[in-house]
Amino acid sequence: MRRPILMALLLAASAPGASVTAAPANVLQEAAQRFHPIESGGGLVAAQEAKAAAVGAEILRRGGNAVDAAVASSFALAVTLPQAGNLGGGGFLVLWLPRSGAISTCRAAARQPSLPQAVSVGRGEAIALNFREMAPSAARADLFLNPDGSVNRERALRSLLSSAVPGTVAGLAQVQRRYGCLPWGAVLQPAIDLAEQGFVVGAELSGSLEAAAPLLKSDPTSARQFFRPDGSPYRPGERLRQPELASSLRCIALEGPACFYRGRLAQALTRLMAQRGGLISRADLQNYRASWMTPLQGRFKGYGVLTMPPPSGGGVTLLQLLQVLEPLNLQASGLNSAATLHPMVEAMNLAYRDRNRLLGDPDQVTMPLDRLLSARYASEQRQRIRADRHRPAADLEAEPSPALEGTNTTHLSVVDRDGGLVATTTTLNTAYGNGITVPAAGFLLNNEMDDFSAKPGAANAYGLRQGDQNAIAPGRRPLSSMTPTLVFHPDGRPLLATGSPGGSRIITTVLQVLLNRLLHGLNLASAVAMPRIHSQLWPDQISLEQGISPDTWTLLQQKGHSLRLVPAMGSANSVEVRYGAPNADRPSGSFGVADPRRLDAAAVAEGP
Repeated sequence: MRRPILMALLLAASAPGASVTAAPANVLQEAAQRFHPIESGGGLVAAQEAKAAAVGAEILRRGGNAVDAAVASSFALAVTLPQAGNLGGGGFLVLWLPRSGAISTCRAAARQPSLPQAVSVGRGEAIALNFREMAPSAARADLFLNPDGSVNRERALRSLLSSAVPGTVAGLAQVQRRYGCLPWGAVLQPAIDLAEQGFVVGAELSGSLEAAAPLLKSDPTSARQFFRPDGSPYRPGERLRQPELASSLRCIALEGPACFYRGRLAQALTRLMAQRGGLISRADLQNYRASWMTPLQGRFKGYGVLTMPPPSGGGVTLLQLLQVLEPLNLQASGLNSAATLHPMVEAMNLAYRDRNRLLGDPDQVTMPLDRLLSARYASEQRQRIRADRHRPAADLEAEPSPALEGTNTTHLSVVDRDGGLVATTTTLNTAYGNGITVPAAGFLLNNEMDDFSAKPGAANAYGLRQGDQNAIAPGRRPLSSMTPTLVFHPDGRPLLATGSPGGSRIITTVLQVLLNRLLHGLNLASAVAMPRIHSQLWPDQISLEQGISPDTWTLLQQKGHSLRLVPAMGSANSVEVRYGAPNADRPSGSFGVADPRRLDAAAVAEGP
């Protein structure tokens, strides 16, 4: 990671037309880049909340692998990051593990035939797991429509009707059972301890609870769980205990996912649904399944990219964008220059149009994935980008799609001492889901039903206008933007794991981390820290973080773009495998970075 990059070359990469002059002697031994990842001689966990990242790092120290650490941190996030970490939501996971190594040989899977969905990459194999929520069997396409045909946003976001069947517990149990090293109970114990003994609230959670007070206090159980007896939010430095959640986690540790889908927690959840008009039934819970999937595979500048297939729309859209942008000389035009951002935005709009029109649950709808991911289609899309002018969203929307021929989520990344990688993104949808906590169980419910298209063309909570492919239907999984992603060296050696929360902005966040790292030559910390932009066709505007040059704003406006300054986007917690020599086969350690956009995020090393 700390390869010798001269400051003059960095400046040249970000300033089109700048001449390269010899750098003066570095008498102060200053580093070339302003941001630096933490280093580890072993594995590392990067997550949106520090205590959960520390849980994963401790699991690595105890002999767990990347899967054990990811599962332990995910359950810990259900305690320490209630706005996104969860038992009552769902998510996606992509992993790569070597076939041999110091800890890889402990895996039962290492002694079993590969799953048919797995793909061979380098000296190991990769696979994806879909534990996205599913619509209840009683769900119907008009679930959130008023008599006049308009969408009832309150019902879609804040009622029990907004909750899909949760998948988190099933998914985490399934991946740990096959690929983990440690006993199931040992992996859950840290989360149990955090819930039972409590943890010190940080600044981000305190502010989040205060902002969410109107939502959470509308539910009596949530009000008791997340606020002090006098109704005030927990302040930084105070201890939050969640004994009911601890009891639920202990049940899952003892009984496995059966506790959640058939046992005591299933009874608590369905009792709430029956009492307050929700749709999830006992049969819905018993029939839920997490699904192994073959990762989508692509290449960018020789690097291998593995990411999540549908019902994640993120992986398809990310690979489309990388293919369209690869032949463009963005490295020469410079990081975050107008000449670089303009074609990126135009490509984003084209890709999001395809995402919104064509993608959905592969178990229920047909998608032209081969066409969307083909080099020919990428070339056609590239030719549609005008170098001098923005194409308005209305013009693009009016055209037929060529392929039709015939905040809240959290992401964590883990690397272990063998170079094993896990990228997993989980969600309740919006912050704290629908704000409803299951009585006597202590966990919040998702409002993922809003990720469906309640009415074709009507915007959801993230402004996405989607079509019939993602309409509400019984047993269907809603389309998602979650994009857990792994990257490999051209020779197949593992390189990095990344992903992000952020709703519809997830895809463009991951895209920019990869471009910054692989194309612009930034180290992992700098790649994550750089200012980001986002465009998704509708609304017809570019969202920009603080830090983009005013001159760039002016040049983009001259090309016809509408611009809007927005709060910081995403939380791309990322890890990278370190090698002692350029062509070394085995890792010598790892790097990690927690996105500085989140106050409580952290990257925690297994060891020095």
